[in-house]
Amino acid sequence: MAYQKFENTFRMMAAEELGRWSTVPTSVASDCMNRTQAVDAEIKSLAIGARICGQARTVTAMVGDGGAVHAALETARAGEILVVSAGGAKNVAVWGGVGHAAAMRHGIGGLVIDGAVRDAADIRASGLPCFCRAVTPRGPHMKFGGTLGAVTAVGDVPVAPGDLVLGDDDGVVVIPLSWAEEVLKRALAHLELERKWLADIDAGHTICEMFDIPRPEALT
Repeated sequence: MAYQKFENTFRMMAAEELGRWSTVPTSVASDCMNRTQAVDAEIKSLAIGARICGQARTVTAMVGDGGAVHAALETARAGEILVVSAGGAKNVAVWGGVGHAAAMRHGIGGLVIDGAVRDAADIRASGLPCFCRAVTPRGPHMKFGGTLGAVTAVGDVPVAPGDLVLGDDDGVVVIPLSWAEEVLKRALAHLELERKWLADIDAGHTICEMFDIPRPEALT
């Protein structure tokens, strides 16, 4: 068969938990994981201001084959993020406007594609977030091969089915599901700390004072 599918189960995050995560920027999430788990910087949203927050539905596509991504739509739950490893290929798209319309009908929460897409204007206008590595008019073939539901890697970061995926204007961060509760606690505390830093700046403190950054030595 051209495509293979792993059957797996994982903890479904409650709406309340996801709602708390929706306030966390990707930068803060990465900071709270020792500044790791951020995917390659080339993978960015097609639309400024887009944000994703949901659990991963993983796809490993053969380079230039878009069929596996469409097959994943058949079992994706509402709100899930299609996370597609497409070999990082920039010169052939594995996703486009017709598939995006189908994804909207299925109610998924967005896409992260380590590869290229096309029909960028239609995707931007749809309001359904799509993060990708490149845009090209060259379309894919179908039915050659791919795997659904396996642990994969996107932008050099491992992604397992059910992992939490955050995306915003800075890029994309993956939080392993087993880390999610602890990282959320750290992230919410970090946001409180950032609010204090901003208050200190408003009060006239400098960054060098706040973070004990050494002052430059005068050279003569």
